[in-house]
Amino acid sequence: MNPGGSTTLLRLTELTWYEARTAGADAIALLPIGSQEQHAAHLPMGTDTLLVTAVVDRAAELLADAGPPVVRLPVLPYGHSPHHLFAAAVSLSAGTLAAVLADILRSLTESGFHRVMIVNGHGGNDEIMRLAVKEHALRTEGAFAACSYWSLGEAPENPGHAGRYETSLMLAAHPDLVRTPIEPHRPDGAPPLFNAPPHPGLTAERHGEWARVGGMTDDPSTARPDPGELSTRATELAQAIRAFAEATAPGAI
Repeated sequence: MNPGGSTTLLRLTELTWYEARTAGADAIALLPIGSQEQHAAHLPMGTDTLLVTAVVDRAAELLADAGPPVVRLPVLPYGHSPHHLFAAAVSLSAGTLAAVLADILRSLTESGFHRVMIVNGHGGNDEIMRLAVKEHALRTEGAFAACSYWSLGEAPENPGHAGRYETSLMLAAHPDLVRTPIEPHRPDGAPPLFNAPPHPGLTAERHGEWARVGGMTDDPSTARPDPGELSTRATELAQAIRAFAEATAPGAI
C-alpha cells in the first residue's frame, strides 16, 4: 500500500477505509489547521493556512523513507479569528472550533488511530487546540499532541502578524500571492498590548487595537524571501514528530 507516494507519508483523502484503519495501528495522524483572515493589504486571507501547509508538507518530505509513518489529513482552513473581523475574516467561535477539533479527534480514534498530532498555523487557535488535545486524552485511550509551527525548537521570539516574519515566509513559499509594493507600516500611538504586553508572561488586550494598527504587528516592508527559516520550521516539526513517535511507541511507557 503506497497511495501517498512514499514509504512513510499517506494522505487520508487518498486511502480506502480499510487502508486508513490499517494505517492507524502504527501511523501518526497529522492534522494541519489554519485560518481565513485579514493579513493587511499585501498578504492573502489564507496566509496561515498556506504557511502551515507548506511547513507540514516539507516536514513530511523530511520524514520520507526514515519514519515514522504519517497519515496527512486535509488542512482545516478555518480558525478562531474574531479579532480580524474589523477588516475581513471567516471565523469560528472558540466553542465551535473546540467542538470541531473534538469531533475530528473522536472520529480518528474511533477509526483506529492511536496517535494524533495537530499542527497549527494561526495564533488564535493555539490555546483552543491545546485544550482540545488535553481533554481528548482524558476520555480516550491513545496519545495526542499539538503545536504551532513557529513555537518548536529555537523559535522566533514573536512571529507577529502580517509583518516581516510572515511576509518573509510567504515570499519563500508563495511569492506570487504577495502583493507589491509592500508599504511601510508605521502606526500612530504606543505599540498594541496584544503584541507588547507591559510585563513578560502577561496576556493583555485593549479594545480596538487591531483596527488601530491596521491589522499588523510590525513593518513588513523589510521582508525578504526566507527559505532558510521555512526549512528550519519544517525540520523542527519533523523532529517533533519523531520525538512524539518514539515517546509513544509500544513499550515506551
